[in-house]
Amino acid sequence: MVIRIFVTGGTFDKEYNELNGELYFKDTHIPEMLKLGRCKVDLQARTLMMTDSLSMTEVDRKIILHNCRKASEDRIIITHGTDTMVETARLLAKANLKKTIVLTGAIVPYTFGSSDGLFNLGSALAFAQTLPHGVYIAMNGKCFEAMRVRKDKKSGEFVDAV
Repeated sequence: MVIRIFVTGGTFDKEYNELNGELYFKDTHIPEMLKLGRCKVDLQARTLMMTDSLSMTEVDRKIILHNCRKASEDRIIITHGTDTMVETARLLAKANLKKTIVLTGAIVPYTFGSSDGLFNLGSALAFAQTLPHGVYIAMNGKCFEAMRVRKDKKSGEFVDAV
């Protein structure tokens, strides 16, 4: 089983500019994270975009959907910003692809050292290998179905939407 990883940006891959205090994108941290986690899963990673999810457009979401459709793998992980992750997950779920798609991200950038990104990526890898076809969000050790999740803006956590 090969797992496809699509990188789309988000806090997961942000860098910190110490001079002006801004966050920015340079390159994905996925290869480094997989090496650090001693990942032995057969996978293929591809960067689709490096976008803050608040700036993500419907065109961006359609690019993600298109790549999920054409992927030969039926197990896919998408790294994504958490602010609009639910919207992307729901678009993918409505497409009813016969694949297991798991979106994950981070509240704190990987480069900060105290990031939840490494744990979330590991969880997403496990969920992608074991869950039936469908679209899910994996954050903080929990997994949610795309149509039954929301991000609680006050706590910064994903919770059941029912």
